[in-house]
Amino acid sequence: MSKRHKSIRGYIRYTSAQPERRGAERGREWFLINQQTDGVDVLLAHCEIDDEPDVVRDVILSMRHEDSSPIDCSLRLSVGGSFEGSGWIRFEDDQAICEAIHRDHGPITQKYNTTGRVPWLQAHPIAGDALLMRTYDLARGPGKQFIPELFLTSPDHRGATGPELFKMGLSLVFVGEEELEVEAGRFAAWHFQVTDTAGGLPQEHPPYDLWCTADENYIFLQAIAGGYMQNRYELIELEIGS
Repeated sequence: MSKRHKSIRGYIRYTSAQPERRGAERGREWFLINQQTDGVDVLLAHCEIDDEPDVVRDVILSMRHEDSSPIDCSLRLSVGGSFEGSGWIRFEDDQAICEAIHRDHGPITQKYNTTGRVPWLQAHPIAGDALLMRTYDLARGPGKQFIPELFLTSPDHRGATGPELFKMGLSLVFVGEEELEVEAGRFAAWHFQVTDTAGGLPQEHPPYDLWCTADENYIFLQAIAGGYMQNRYELIELEIGS
Protein backbone atom coordinates (compact mmCIF):
# COMPACT_ATOMS: atom_id res chain seq x y z
CA MET A 1 0.00 0.00 0.00
CA SER A 2 1.25 3.50 -0.79
CA LYS A 3 1.87 6.04 1.93
CA ARG A 4 -0.96 8.56 2.27
CA HIS A 5 0.89 11.32 4.09
CA LYS A 6 3.81 13.57 3.19
CA SER A 7 6.87 13.62 5.45
CA ILE A 8 9.36 16.47 5.81
CA ARG A 9 12.49 15.71 7.85
CA GLY A 10 15.23 18.14 8.80
CA TYR A 11 18.16 18.96 11.02
CA ILE A 12 18.86 22.47 12.38
CA ARG A 13 22.14 23.61 13.92
CA TYR A 14 22.21 26.27 16.64
CA THR A 15 25.35 28.45 16.71
CA SER A 16 26.53 31.55 18.53
CA ALA A 17 27.11 34.89 16.83
CA GLN A 18 28.78 36.44 19.87
CA PRO A 19 32.25 37.80 18.94
CA GLU A 20 34.11 35.63 21.46
CA ARG A 21 32.48 32.37 20.24
CA ARG A 22 31.30 33.16 16.74
CA GLY A 23 30.26 30.03 14.85
CA ALA A 24 30.51 27.75 17.88
CA GLU A 25 27.79 25.11 17.98
CA ARG A 26 25.49 25.60 20.96
CA GLY A 27 22.65 23.23 20.16
CA ARG A 28 20.73 21.26 17.57
CA GLU A 29 17.26 20.14 16.54
CA TRP A 30 15.84 17.21 14.62
CA PHE A 31 12.30 17.65 13.30
CA LEU A 32 9.69 15.71 11.36
CA ILE A 33 6.51 17.18 9.90
CA ASN A 34 3.84 14.73 8.79
CA GLN A 35 1.25 16.34 6.52
CA GLN A 36 -1.80 14.09 6.78
CA THR A 37 -4.62 13.70 4.27
CA ASP A 38 -7.16 15.02 6.80
CA GLY A 39 -5.59 18.49 6.66
CA VAL A 40 -3.65 18.09 9.90
CA ASP A 41 0.12 18.58 10.22
CA VAL A 42 1.96 16.89 13.08
CA LEU A 43 5.33 18.35 14.10
CA LEU A 44 7.71 16.16 16.11
CA ALA A 45 10.85 17.88 17.35
CA HIS A 46 13.80 16.97 19.56
CA CYS A 47 15.68 20.10 20.67
CA GLU A 48 18.98 20.43 22.56
CA ILE A 49 20.57 23.61 23.91
CA ASP A 50 24.08 23.13 25.32
CA ASP A 51 24.45 26.52 27.05
CA GLU A 52 24.19 26.18 30.83
CA PRO A 53 21.81 25.19 32.16
CA ASP A 54 21.39 22.84 29.21
CA VAL A 55 17.89 22.21 27.85
CA VAL A 56 16.46 19.06 26.25
CA ARG A 57 12.93 19.31 24.86
CA ASP A 58 10.69 16.83 23.03
CA VAL A 59 7.51 18.11 21.38
CA ILE A 60 4.59 16.64 19.47
CA LEU A 61 2.36 19.42 18.14
CA SER A 62 -0.61 18.94 15.82
CA MET A 63 -2.08 21.84 13.84
CA ARG A 64 -4.32 22.61 10.88
CA HIS A 65 -2.30 22.78 7.66
CA GLU A 66 -4.32 25.72 6.34
CA ASP A 67 -3.28 28.20 9.03
CA SER A 68 -1.12 26.39 11.65
CA SER A 69 -3.82 26.84 14.32
CA PRO A 70 -3.04 24.31 17.07
CA ILE A 71 -5.13 21.27 17.97
CA ASP A 72 -3.12 19.59 20.72
CA CYS A 73 0.43 19.30 22.02
CA SER A 74 2.45 17.11 24.35
CA LEU A 75 5.95 17.94 25.53
CA ARG A 76 8.64 16.99 28.02
CA LEU A 77 11.42 19.24 29.23
CA SER A 78 14.69 18.69 31.07
CA VAL A 79 16.88 21.57 32.31
CA GLY A 80 20.37 21.20 33.76
CA GLY A 81 20.23 17.46 33.29
CA SER A 82 17.09 17.05 35.42
CA PHE A 83 13.38 16.72 34.74
CA GLU A 84 11.71 20.15 34.55
CA GLY A 85 8.16 19.34 33.45
CA SER A 86 5.83 17.57 31.07
CA GLY A 87 2.34 18.35 29.91
CA TRP A 88 -0.53 18.01 27.49
CA ILE A 89 -2.41 20.91 25.90
CA ARG A 90 -5.70 20.87 23.99
CA PHE A 91 -7.47 23.64 22.05
CA GLU A 92 -11.19 23.93 21.39
CA ASP A 93 -12.81 26.71 19.37
CA ASP A 94 -13.30 28.82 22.51
CA GLN A 95 -10.97 27.30 25.11
CA ALA A 96 -7.37 26.28 25.80
CA ILE A 97 -6.62 23.60 28.41
CA CYS A 98 -3.28 22.52 29.90
CA GLU A 99 -2.56 19.60 32.23
CA ALA A 100 1.07 19.54 33.38
CA ILE A 101 3.43 18.49 36.13
CA HIS A 102 6.40 20.63 37.17
CA ARG A 103 9.49 19.71 39.11
CA ASP A 104 9.09 22.47 41.70
CA HIS A 105 5.34 22.72 42.23
CA GLY A 106 3.75 19.48 41.10
CA PRO A 107 0.63 19.11 38.95
CA ILE A 108 -1.20 22.11 37.48
CA THR A 109 -4.40 22.58 35.47
CA GLN A 110 -5.06 25.70 33.41
CA LYS A 111 -8.16 26.66 31.44
CA TYR A 112 -8.44 29.82 29.34
CA ASN A 113 -11.53 31.04 27.52
CA THR A 114 -10.54 32.36 24.09
CA THR A 115 -12.22 34.70 21.62
CA GLY A 116 -12.18 32.03 18.92
CA ARG A 117 -9.71 29.62 17.40
CA VAL A 118 -6.22 30.25 18.79
CA PRO A 119 -3.87 31.06 15.88
CA TRP A 120 -0.68 29.51 17.30
CA LEU A 121 0.99 27.62 20.17
CA GLN A 122 4.69 28.39 20.51
CA ALA A 123 6.15 25.21 22.05
CA HIS A 124 9.69 26.45 21.25
CA PRO A 125 11.03 24.18 18.49
CA ILE A 126 12.84 26.39 15.99
CA ALA A 127 11.10 24.50 13.13
CA GLY A 128 7.84 25.69 14.64
CA ASP A 129 8.91 29.33 14.39
CA ALA A 130 8.61 29.01 10.61
CA LEU A 131 5.15 27.44 10.83
CA LEU A 132 4.02 30.44 12.89
CA MET A 133 4.51 32.58 9.77
CA ARG A 134 1.44 30.93 8.20
CA THR A 135 -0.62 33.25 10.39
CA TYR A 136 0.59 36.23 8.30
CA ASP A 137 -1.83 37.11 5.50
CA LEU A 138 0.48 37.22 2.48
CA ALA A 139 -2.34 38.57 0.30
CA ARG A 140 -1.79 41.92 2.03
CA GLY A 141 1.84 42.03 0.90
CA PRO A 142 4.88 43.23 2.87
CA GLY A 143 4.18 45.02 6.13
CA LYS A 144 3.29 44.35 9.76
CA GLN A 145 0.39 42.34 11.15
CA PHE A 146 -0.47 41.99 14.85
CA ILE A 147 -1.59 38.67 16.36
CA PRO A 148 -3.44 39.58 19.56
CA GLU A 149 -3.99 36.17 21.13
CA LEU A 150 -1.58 33.26 21.00
CA PHE A 151 -0.05 31.00 23.62
CA LEU A 152 3.45 29.94 24.63
CA THR A 153 4.41 26.87 26.66
CA SER A 154 7.02 29.04 28.42
CA PRO A 155 7.64 32.81 28.56
CA ASP A 156 11.38 32.12 28.87
CA HIS A 157 13.27 32.98 25.66
CA ARG A 158 14.86 29.52 25.61
CA GLY A 159 11.62 27.81 26.57
CA ALA A 160 13.37 26.50 29.67
CA THR A 161 10.41 26.60 32.07
CA GLY A 162 7.01 24.95 32.26
CA PRO A 163 5.24 23.62 30.36
CA GLU A 164 2.32 25.96 30.94
CA LEU A 165 -0.06 28.18 28.98
CA PHE A 166 1.23 31.75 28.71
CA LYS A 167 -0.99 34.14 26.77
CA MET A 168 0.42 37.04 24.75
CA GLY A 169 0.36 38.92 21.45
CA LEU A 170 3.06 39.86 18.94
CA SER A 171 3.58 41.26 15.46
CA LEU A 172 4.92 39.61 12.34
CA VAL A 173 6.67 41.68 9.67
CA PHE A 174 6.89 40.32 6.13
CA VAL A 175 10.05 41.76 4.60
CA GLY A 176 9.71 40.05 1.23
CA GLU A 177 10.89 37.18 -0.95
CA GLU A 178 14.62 36.46 -1.27
CA GLU A 179 17.00 33.82 -2.58
CA LEU A 180 18.76 32.17 0.37
CA GLU A 181 21.56 29.62 0.51
CA VAL A 182 21.98 27.50 3.65
CA GLU A 183 23.91 24.27 4.17
CA ALA A 184 20.85 22.25 3.15
CA GLY A 185 20.70 23.99 -0.25
CA ARG A 186 19.52 27.08 -2.08
CA PHE A 187 15.88 28.11 -1.76
CA ALA A 188 13.34 30.74 -2.68
CA ALA A 189 12.58 32.13 0.78
CA TRP A 190 10.17 34.39 2.60
CA HIS A 191 11.84 36.73 5.08
CA PHE A 192 9.92 37.59 8.25
CA GLN A 193 10.61 39.41 11.51
CA VAL A 194 9.00 38.92 14.95
CA THR A 195 8.42 42.18 16.85
CA ASP A 196 6.27 43.88 19.52
CA THR A 197 6.87 41.34 22.30
CA ALA A 198 7.58 43.96 24.99
CA GLY A 199 3.99 44.14 26.19
CA GLY A 200 3.55 40.38 26.46
CA LEU A 201 6.75 38.82 27.76
CA PRO A 202 8.42 39.45 31.13
CA GLN A 203 11.50 40.44 29.09
CA GLU A 204 11.24 41.68 25.51
CA HIS A 205 12.60 39.18 23.01
CA PRO A 206 15.63 40.46 21.07
CA PRO A 207 15.21 41.29 17.36
CA TYR A 208 14.42 38.07 15.49
CA ASP A 209 14.67 37.54 11.72
CA LEU A 210 13.52 34.29 10.13
CA TRP A 211 13.52 32.81 6.64
CA CYS A 212 11.31 29.91 5.51
CA THR A 213 10.60 28.27 2.16
CA ALA A 214 8.42 30.38 -0.13
CA ASP A 215 5.75 27.72 -0.51
CA GLU A 216 2.88 26.14 1.40
CA ASN A 217 5.26 24.06 3.53
CA TYR A 218 6.85 26.99 5.41
CA ILE A 219 9.98 24.92 6.11
CA PHE A 220 12.49 26.59 8.39
CA LEU A 221 15.69 27.74 6.64
CA GLN A 222 17.49 30.27 8.85
CA ALA A 223 16.95 32.58 11.80
CA ILE A 224 19.02 35.23 13.58
CA ALA A 225 18.35 36.47 17.11
CA GLY A 226 20.10 39.74 17.98
CA GLY A 227 20.38 41.67 21.22
CA TYR A 228 21.85 39.89 24.20
CA MET A 229 21.25 36.47 22.60
CA GLN A 230 23.33 36.78 19.39
CA ASN A 231 22.29 33.35 18.14
CA ARG A 232 21.99 31.88 14.66
CA TYR A 233 19.98 28.88 13.47
CA GLU A 234 20.48 27.14 10.10
CA LEU A 235 18.89 24.23 8.26
CA ILE A 236 21.65 21.69 7.65
CA GLU A 237 19.76 18.72 6.24
CA LEU A 238 16.37 18.37 4.53
CA GLU A 239 14.47 15.41 3.16
CA ILE A 240 11.00 15.75 1.64
CA GLY A 241 9.07 12.55 0.99
CA SER A 242 6.14 12.15 -1.34
